[in-house]
Amino acid sequence: MNPAKRMEIFARLRRQNPNPRSELEYRTAYELLVAVVLSAQATDKSVNLATARLFPVANTPQAMLKLGEAGLIPYIQSIGLFRTKAKNVVALSRQLIEAHGGTVPADHDALTRLPGVGRKTANVVLNVAFRQPTIAVDTHIFRVANRTGLAPGKTPEEVERKLMKFTPEEFRHDAHHWLILHGRYICQARKPLCPKCIIVDLCEYRRKTKPEELES
Repeated sequence: MNPAKRMEIFARLRRQNPNPRSELEYRTAYELLVAVVLSAQATDKSVNLATARLFPVANTPQAMLKLGEAGLIPYIQSIGLFRTKAKNVVALSRQLIEAHGGTVPADHDALTRLPGVGRKTANVVLNVAFRQPTIAVDTHIFRVANRTGLAPGKTPEEVERKLMKFTPEEFRHDAHHWLILHGRYICQARKPLCPKCIIVDLCEYRRKTKPEELES
């Protein structure tokens, strides 16, 4: 894919959604961090339902530590892997207090040293909470980047490197949101909604769906 085509793809995504935002509900960097950790292999909707009850009770590292794993589980047991996530959320809260004075660090290495925080989670927090031009590659972005030809790669890390390299600087901060939303609502895994896609003529996917296929 050439630079002009990439530029046009992002220009169209920006025109459609000039101010994209995360669909996770949060008010602080800590709430965002907890929500992203909880969202692994879960929908944003299910996480938002859980945190709507959790955050009024515990939305700081200190309050979460006081709540503890046993106290946290009832709030998040509707989410997959809730026992592991409860353990990680309490542990990362403890580490934030002990190593960072109770604040979420705006540093990739420091974030990935927290329990339950991987590369993708760190990039989401840096992008959304701290306005850094990072790109967190989840399953949606991985699929869109490969299907369209925007940044093909065999691993999320390879796709991330290519997106950071090839995404024009003016689009880099919001690219993360545009591509996630595009993958979630248009470029879906089983049957992409190609007839409804605003970049269908720029996409290099060879098995594009037709209108009649969406009706079946």
